[in-house]
Amino acid sequence: MKHTDAETRAVNEAAQTGHTGQAGQAGQRGGWAQAPERSNMLALRFICFMALVCGRHVTRLLLPPISLYFLLFAPAPRRQIKRYLFRAIGPHAGWIDGYRLLHAFSSTVLDRVYFLRGRMDLFKLTVEGNVPLETEAIEGRGAFLLGAHVGSFEVMGACKHRTQQHDLRLAMLMYPDNAQRITAILNAIALPEMRPHVIALGRPHSMLDLRDWLDGGGLGGMLADRTLPGSEEQPSHHRGNNIVLPFLGQPATFNDGPFRLAALLRRKVFFMAGLYGGGARYDVRFDPLADFAEPAADAADRERRIRAAVEAYVARLEALCRAYPYNWFNFHDFWLEDAA
Repeated sequence: MKHTDAETRAVNEAAQTGHTGQAGQAGQRGGWAQAPERSNMLALRFICFMALVCGRHVTRLLLPPISLYFLLFAPAPRRQIKRYLFRAIGPHAGWIDGYRLLHAFSSTVLDRVYFLRGRMDLFKLTVEGNVPLETEAIEGRGAFLLGAHVGSFEVMGACKHRTQQHDLRLAMLMYPDNAQRITAILNAIALPEMRPHVIALGRPHSMLDLRDWLDGGGLGGMLADRTLPGSEEQPSHHRGNNIVLPFLGQPATFNDGPFRLAALLRRKVFFMAGLYGGGARYDVRFDPLADFAEPAADAADRERRIRAAVEAYVARLEALCRAYPYNWFNFHDFWLEDAA
């Protein structure tokens, strides 16, 4: 896809901001990115060693005590889990529900090892909605995949094995600095062909790299249920806007930065989710969210389309949280209640 000089300058300027957008409350909304890893290198290496040597069935025996430990001794995440579950499944949510959510989370973390080793034979996988996405990749246009901290991102690699086209190229646009330990270990054990391509946010030319990746028919994935930290001193037209929308019965702030980037690069946007169904079951789903391939008629039309895309994203995320309440792994102050 060809770009005008103005589009190229705009993408380059967006890259210089070092983030996809945050208008207000940057320190609060982006606090997760500065949070230290609650990880121990020795423990991480032990889990990976157990996973590779003892196998999945044996290593899963470690998950109940690990889940129980974090439920009992991680008060901040426990507080956020409680708030979320009250809204997703109702006020009857209790300790067992918190444990089930943490067990599902630890299961997906363990399964990352096997996905990165190409062991798809260990899982029962279903893939839905992939045909329109394949079309964009095959025809060399690329597309945006917007997900959330729902289920597993690594299971998206299964699409290479369960779709008609095995050469789908997927890059993850992410802020990696708060997960360096586990990322380094998992990258070390991953097979070269299974290691995800990462375009790191906050780096020079990161957005330009993304544009080139999409122009080559690649797919760019983002998790859009968190807002990245940023400086309020940047010019406002370089940032996305915060939009307050009802989410699980409570007003929540979402940022339209990823959608503005998709509109700038004129791509289609799909919602993605790799849902953990318990045991060895995963459901990979893709749903169309927005089509920015055609340029907007004017500025008002562009704003209307971006707003509609954000609303569609939030509605889809809420539906998944209610249908799969133990799959949302966003253990931060999402509704900013601690700040209040």
